[in-house]
Amino acid sequence: MTRGNFTEGKILGPLLTFALPVLLALLLQSLYGAVDLMVVGRYATSADVSAVSTGAQTLMMITGVIAGLAMGTTILLGQQIGEGNGKQAGNTVGASIVFFFGFAVILSVIMALGTRGIASLLNAPEEAYEGTCAYLLICSLGLVFITAYNLLGSLFRGIGNSRIPLLSVAIAAVVNIFGDLFLVKGMGLGAAGAAMATVFSQAVSVLLSLLLIRRIPLPFSFQRSNIRFNRKITGRIIQFGFPIAFADLLVGISFMIILAIVNSLGLIASAGVGVAEKVCAFVMLMPSAFGQSMAAFVAQNYGAGKMDRANKALLYGIIVSLSFGAVMAYLSYFHGDLLCSIFSKDPQVVSAGWEYLKAYAIDCMLVSIFFCYTGYFNGCGYTKFVMSQSIIGAFGVRVPFSYFMSKQVPVSLFKVGLATPASSFVQAVLCILYMQFVVRKRISSTQEQSL
Repeated sequence: MTRGNFTEGKILGPLLTFALPVLLALLLQSLYGAVDLMVVGRYATSADVSAVSTGAQTLMMITGVIAGLAMGTTILLGQQIGEGNGKQAGNTVGASIVFFFGFAVILSVIMALGTRGIASLLNAPEEAYEGTCAYLLICSLGLVFITAYNLLGSLFRGIGNSRIPLLSVAIAAVVNIFGDLFLVKGMGLGAAGAAMATVFSQAVSVLLSLLLIRRIPLPFSFQRSNIRFNRKITGRIIQFGFPIAFADLLVGISFMIILAIVNSLGLIASAGVGVAEKVCAFVMLMPSAFGQSMAAFVAQNYGAGKMDRANKALLYGIIVSLSFGAVMAYLSYFHGDLLCSIFSKDPQVVSAGWEYLKAYAIDCMLVSIFFCYTGYFNGCGYTKFVMSQSIIGAFGVRVPFSYFMSKQVPVSLFKVGLATPASSFVQAVLCILYMQFVVRKRISSTQEQSL
């Protein structure tokens, strides 16, 4: 099996080899935001900390939408490579560059013009209002680099190369650290300095990635002439990517609603859940890595018509992810205080965070299943189902469940936190049922063709 070709040879080894760099890249991305806050917290004011926290939350949601949309390119490119359609793969890369550049410019203008309105909508504290606006404006002006950064990662994952996105994130992380120290500590620019470091680091990462592309053999021909608008290809990218992007946006909104619900319970509850969420960002790394890897692996085999390999990859992914999930569930439930104490030294906050984290211990097992399923369905191009089950989980279960539990007396953060595994359970059941529907439909289609 050639590197990046998932349609031949063994399954588990290549899947793990591909997933590991994805896991490390997600880890670096999680540390990326933490470094901004740590440097600002140490060398700037509390107002700057608030500005970075508020601005970063908005940027994370926007980046999630961009990454979800870019997944459309990963799916389409992977399927074309699986089909052996190198000419169309080159056209897809070119059309993606044109589409996402235009999308980034439009989004940048909208965000830049709406900066003050966004800061007001997010109830940025008066002391941090101008800092929040500055952070959002700088990041908005740099959205072309942020979009290119995410698109390049999607392109490489589509061709089966997860190492270049890892290198790209690593470069960005290192440049960001030095940028933060120079601009925040050295120049005293506070939140604005953190935003400049973020944009600059991703610009450097994009430029170096473009240089690397010239040295890497691609599984298809690509020329400058391929870089042109193609309505049909762009339509397919949007068809695959929009449901994922829209679902990610709504899921992000649902968690912000839950945060608002928890904030109404008081400072300790708010701080405890905030700490628990930071822990969860790391706890969920493995399922997230397998979800992304599954999409690329399955896309190629779907394009090649080798669904037996795709199904085996799904099984292997669930087994490995569940094994890791079991370990994280044990740590979260029985040693959550140790995990939470990494981010807070206040015993009351640590205790509240641990109570909330116990609910996530259950979720560790459930997401190990349904993240792999959603990656599988994304790879097949069934992104509308993925969007539908995400919406049901977010607004049909997670938000109303957490609101209901927050009104019970006495209030238990564990019970409020159960909203997340309850949502994951419903989503996992929906995925299993839909899988049965897909299998029956595939068998029926095969029988009709044989007649």
